[in-house]
Amino acid sequence: MRTRTLGSGLAISELGYGAMGLSFSYGPPTDRTQAIAVIRAAAERGVTFFDTAQVYGPFHNEELVGEALAPFRGRVVIATKFGWNIDPDTGEHRGGVNSRPELIRRLTEGSLKRLRVEAIDLYYQHRVDPGVPMEDVAGTVKELIAEGKVKRFGLSEAGVGNIRRAHAVLPVTALQSEYSLWWREPEREILPTLEELGIGFVPFSPLGKGFLTGTFDEKTQLDANDFRNTVPRFSPENRGANQAIVELVRRVAAEKHATPAQVALAWILARKPWMVPIPGTTKLNRLEENLGSVQVALTVQELRAMDEATEQIAIHGARYNAASQATIDR
Repeated sequence: MRTRTLGSGLAISELGYGAMGLSFSYGPPTDRTQAIAVIRAAAERGVTFFDTAQVYGPFHNEELVGEALAPFRGRVVIATKFGWNIDPDTGEHRGGVNSRPELIRRLTEGSLKRLRVEAIDLYYQHRVDPGVPMEDVAGTVKELIAEGKVKRFGLSEAGVGNIRRAHAVLPVTALQSEYSLWWREPEREILPTLEELGIGFVPFSPLGKGFLTGTFDEKTQLDANDFRNTVPRFSPENRGANQAIVELVRRVAAEKHATPAQVALAWILARKPWMVPIPGTTKLNRLEENLGSVQVALTVQELRAMDEATEQIAIHGARYNAASQATIDR
């Protein structure tokens, strides 16, 4: 596993691990023993960058990551996120965003305990709070850094204006946003801004919430608790209409003697050296498959051909429902 650098000096493995799905969004939580085994297997195989958040559970995911990575302390980087309206004592998610400085501080204390660390390596604002000036959010994290409780600052799904405002107060190490072969909107304004400012990029859902693995079609049954049931892009009719992007990945995978998932991840790794995708999985065999993507080298000609092909493919359905889309800062 090679190393990549986010921002001004955060050196991590070129592929990270997103822990969300172990306890949040994709159906019933994974058995605790199995979840810890998957996280530790990733660390043992060279992954040094792990992503969680307060809202995943809430709190359950941070506890899992903290327990699983305790034996690897000092050898891994753990990122977590604040910014939702969560009761710091009960973990009740009271709806909406909340980045008031006093709540950030109270939730930070809980994250430190759950992650079993003295300082949070990378602390993202999970979603921009339109009710709190970005200068106040960045200023609060700057104070937490001065107190030794946080090491670096990040943003998630922030737009260009707020990225610049935050960076003017406190250097932003990384932006985390969705990015994949079937969601390329960040290329328009976000990625040029990050490159200009020297900010790293952490694509979440690099496999299109699983769609680019080639295991979905219009007949696939999702668990009743799977949030993809509410995502327009995952309606049965849109899953059928969107098979064209999967067929493209399958064709390239066959030529490279790889899997569709490996090609989708290799495509991101080939975009910029300051991008570190964070695919998640609950299964050891899928973890091995994802890690194999670092051995898949796409040539300039292959990348150009993929770009030309995707320009001809219309993606059907929004990536979020209206309520979730309303939290995205653009």
